[in-house]
Amino acid sequence: MLMGGYHIAIVGATGAAGSELLRVLERRNFPVATLRPIGSPRSVGKSVRFCGESIAVEKLGHGSFEKIDVAFFSAGSDVSREHVPIACQSNAIAIDKSSAFRMDPHVPLVIPEINAQDLRLHRGIIANPNCTTTVMLMALYPLHTVFHVRRLFAATYQAVSGSGTRGVEELTRQTKEMGAANSSGPGSTPPATRSPEATFFPHPIAFNLLPHIDSFLESGYTKEEAKMQDEARKIMHSPALRVSATCVRVPVYRAHSVAVTAEFQRPLSVEQAREILSKAPGLELVDEPHRNRYPMPLTVAGKDNCQVGRLRLDCAFENGLSFWVAGDQLLKGAALNAVQIAELL
Repeated sequence: MLMGGYHIAIVGATGAAGSELLRVLERRNFPVATLRPIGSPRSVGKSVRFCGESIAVEKLGHGSFEKIDVAFFSAGSDVSREHVPIACQSNAIAIDKSSAFRMDPHVPLVIPEINAQDLRLHRGIIANPNCTTTVMLMALYPLHTVFHVRRLFAATYQAVSGSGTRGVEELTRQTKEMGAANSSGPGSTPPATRSPEATFFPHPIAFNLLPHIDSFLESGYTKEEAKMQDEARKIMHSPALRVSATCVRVPVYRAHSVAVTAEFQRPLSVEQAREILSKAPGLELVDEPHRNRYPMPLTVAGKDNCQVGRLRLDCAFENGLSFWVAGDQLLKGAALNAVQIAELL
């Protein structure tokens, strides 16, 4: 197996995250002996491209993981709950992108730059964190190792591709519709009063912001916001960490951004923070605001590294620091992180 490569299965191979995973495996020259793309019944008959070959998509079933070494799951929590145990019974190691097993105490939740050592505890399943949590922690954790974060407030700016291809299609359609309305000539209804039909998101996403990602909990927070606290605590081994997040869907195609205000146990300076972040793996310091240089979705889309900038001492907290971090949620937030886990294995 080590000489000839690994037998790989990808569940959800035709989706946005699965397609990105194929590209990352190829680009990083992961040692693949055989590749088995797996999809839903409607994906059967389609094919995927890998290393110049066209490979037919197979239907997901009980025999999908025979002779498979590593199975990547990118098809949602329901599919993972049902089929990850089947993969493990076939002696495959499952790397799961969904939230199905993230908070299971027996399942490591891993960002390789942060807690690679947790991989040694796996029992056949390894969970990929929420993409927004990953982007945030890529900048927060290096600071935590020195100054020890106590609590943080985060506002996210999440791209539509984080919700899948239907979110991307809806933004495209609504943008075209509103653009056409805007050019309809004198006397027409102002475009601001015209709302395009929303079929996927609860409201129009084009030229709009939705402070609503995932379902609402009794606390008033959404599941997405709760994930950020729960997962950050587990990944950083900081059970007392307090996180208050507001997650917002924005009309951006690709790459998530997070505005973070963190309070630390130890005093810190902007200069110290810059020095630490400039050396952090998987992270680029882009912090020249007077030259209009700061992280943006357009500058991180399609790139492996996250970017951090807008560093400043927070004026509301003692030992507080505010910063802005952006990263491609389909790469570091999903496919790249999963492949990095497989590389460590």
